Amino acid sequence: MSDMRDPLNAFLDMPQVAVSNAQSGPLSGLGLGVKDICDVAGYPTGCGNPDRLAEARPATRTAPAVQLILDAGARFLGKTQTDEFAFSLMGQNAHFPHPVNSAAPGRVTGGSSSGSAAAVAGGLADIAVGSDTGGSIRAPASFCGLIGLRTTHGRIPLDGVMPLAPSLDTVGWFARDIDVYETAAEVMFAPSTCSQGDDTSAPRLLRLAALDELVFGPAEAAEYRRMLGTVTAALGDVETASPLDRSGDDLYWCFRRIQAREAWDSQGKWIEAHPGSLDRSTEDRFRFGETVDDAALAEARDFRAGFRHELATLLGDDGCLVLPTVPGAAPLAATPADELLAYRERALRLLCLSGLSGFPQITLPIGTVDGAPFGLSLIGPAGTDLRLIALGRRILQTAAKR
Repeated sequence: MSDMRDPLNAFLDMPQVAVSNAQSGPLSGLGLGVKDICDVAGYPTGCGNPDRLAEARPATRTAPAVQLILDAGARFLGKTQTDEFAFSLMGQNAHFPHPVNSAAPGRVTGGSSSGSAAAVAGGLADIAVGSDTGGSIRAPASFCGLIGLRTTHGRIPLDGVMPLAPSLDTVGWFARDIDVYETAAEVMFAPSTCSQGDDTSAPRLLRLAALDELVFGPAEAAEYRRMLGTVTAALGDVETASPLDRSGDDLYWCFRRIQAREAWDSQGKWIEAHPGSLDRSTEDRFRFGETVDDAALAEARDFRAGFRHELATLLGDDGCLVLPTVPGAAPLAATPADELLAYRERALRLLCLSGLSGFPQITLPIGTVDGAPFGLSLIGPAGTDLRLIALGRRILQTAAKR
């Protein structure tokens, strides 16, 4: 098992190489962690796998998404742990000591941006870059009591970031503080990429009964109702929308097929050349993609296009979908593997909407269940990333007063 360099198992124990940052700027004085699927000049990119790390040469160029933050004055602290090839949701990489969830000791951090979430939740970093393909910003943020945004697909460049499923991959980041989060967003987004970001008028708020029903039990349902009350107090009434034409199970399988096939196309050649290098559960997820043939992939992509149109029509220009980020609090770290899988499959039925549509989703730390964080989310139309953050600020301010 590979070593870590901090008590939260957030940062990889790599030789420290100087990484320059601007001496002044909007993020000056803040510390930055970077998920180890993103290139940082002078560091190898290991992607959560020791054999991949052993082969990797130090990157000669920092990923542009990371460079933007460094150019705004943030100081690089180190590479953070990731689930193996970023293809998991729980933060339990078999090759590394598991990251510690400071907000909920004894529970998982979530993955695959596990080390980044652990670093920010534990106060080791002010900002940490991660990625979100299936939920790897949103789930850890909910589990660890952080703010997290799955950005509009394609808004932030993915150059220098390990591909998993390119039509689903996005870059995101964690922070504890909304001021820091919003400042980082203004750095990451050019004004032209988020045309609705300065619109702070009250949105048309919508909810779907089928999504509300995905929370686990009475305690989660009661807390979710309380969180909805906070949203109403901050932004206005939440209307129950008509059901979608596509079922949650169909959306889940559409997402799974696209993600797995693209993941196999991206990393299958390396996996075939390195038998036994991956943990069995991770390899099984990749191998599922090997079974998705071209016809099934084309069918799934057509289904996705129809769903994207349906959700765009529902939201219009001013709508926001309100939903629980995940079904409940983070699972206990000692939860059996079959129960973790059941949690993952249920969570993906919530998380796949943003992934399939490519629309942005913010998760806000305004709830708790059994003393552990439980996030609430807003999904907005494409390009409304900054607007979601501004609305999130209003919700967090209201929550602080209640």
